[in-house]
Amino acid sequence: MTLQQLLYALTISEKGSMNKAAEALFISQPSLTLAMKDLEKEIGITIFRRSSRGVELTNEGADFLVHARQIYQQYELLRDKYTGSVDIKRKFAVSTQHYSFVTKAFVETVKKYDTRKFDFAIRETKTADVISDVGRLRSEIGVLFESDFNRKAINKMLRDNDLDFTSLIDCRAYVYLWKDHPLAGEESISLSMLKDYPCLSFEQGDQSSLYLAEEILGETEYPRTIKATDRATMLNLMVGLNGYTLCSGIICEELNGSDYVAIPFKEDRNHRNAKMTIGYITKRHSVMSDIGETFINEIKGYLEKIDQ
Repeated sequence: MTLQQLLYALTISEKGSMNKAAEALFISQPSLTLAMKDLEKEIGITIFRRSSRGVELTNEGADFLVHARQIYQQYELLRDKYTGSVDIKRKFAVSTQHYSFVTKAFVETVKKYDTRKFDFAIRETKTADVISDVGRLRSEIGVLFESDFNRKAINKMLRDNDLDFTSLIDCRAYVYLWKDHPLAGEESISLSMLKDYPCLSFEQGDQSSLYLAEEILGETEYPRTIKATDRATMLNLMVGLNGYTLCSGIICEELNGSDYVAIPFKEDRNHRNAKMTIGYITKRHSVMSDIGETFINEIKGYLEKIDQ
């Protein structure tokens, strides 16, 4: 098994076909096919199923590529550090629940690097996809939250994907709404006060469960609910429908604008407040890249400022 073979396998997976992978690697398709057959014979598994539509990863192949990607990324870091190679762009990706402060930290991170030398990606996505992306090393870092309600389910998913969770900050629930909402002037807001307004939440897909909700107190039943898939739509629904969502209270006005307010959630006998722990996930036993460390430090710096 060679690093070249690992690169070939990773490129085939990324491109989805032998032809496109061969073009990207500047080799002939027969040479690429032979290299893959030799690799599969050596490791004793079938990595790709070949068909007229292209290639598909087998389950064994997907597991193999998780480890192959990790090994190849470490090789790239070592090569760049000691050879000063600038021919190949390094990649850095983050997957996250919908947090504006994470986007802010990502922006500040990108500013510190030459985008001609790096491929950057940020994916605001569903909770399950955050975990899957980091588990498959599609993203180096993921950002999500745990609470007493979802911790058992989330931790099982993290274990199944060989991931570690590192805490960043503990928060209580806030009600997030438009500044001209009828309740925007309240010092605190209870659920009974919100009964006439729709609760907004991020859609988690067809197989979603309450444990994957991005909003704290996601287990609560709300009389009116509307789901959205992105932050921009969520903000528009707050204005157009006087909707609200329950969040951490950590809002980046630079990105979300100043037309929205976060007001402390007021608990009562039937609806207790809860603590959410926002943190980041990484592949277990992996070594974080310098870009990853910069990104995490940007998040920590932002959170320290708002906590003062």
